Amino acid sequence: MAWRGERTPIHHVFAYGSLAAAGGEPRVLRDHRRGWGVAMDNRQTIPGYKFYVDAESGDRPAVYVTFVCIWPERGASVEGVLLEVDDAGLAALDQRERNYDRVDVSAHLDGDGPVWAYVASADGRARFERGRREGTLVVARAYLEAARVETDLPVLPLLRRDVGG
Repeated sequence: MAWRGERTPIHHVFAYGSLAAAGGEPRVLRDHRRGWGVAMDNRQTIPGYKFYVDAESGDRPAVYVTFVCIWPERGASVEGVLLEVDDAGLAALDQRERNYDRVDVSAHLDGDGPVWAYVASADGRARFERGRREGTLVVARAYLEAARVETDLPVLPLLRRDVGG
């Protein structure tokens, strides 16, 4: 962990999806692949989280909404950016990225460590697989446009709704 000033710890996070839109220093994560592989259950209301509604009808579809994740794969690489966050920022990311586990990926990046990345949690992967089996796994159109990852999954015009905590 780096320090800015005397008392402000700075953490480094490798961002490869929606977090990368915040900008940052370009980096390449070695021996990892990026793709669809984590999901949330849109039927659940979780305080402090989100759900999605259909942009046209306003209805809340009973689907699993999928997001991009990374996983180890020898020889593959993922382009992303390195973000700097303080303790509060890291805690906020941990809360935001509830479908993921924060892991140290320093060994797969050039530069000083530690560097954290968010990888699909076991529960997030299980929801993805459940949605695929049930035929209810979808991608939100706006997320697809931001993530720029090809998909053969149904793409719906979904609007995000945040739930108060």
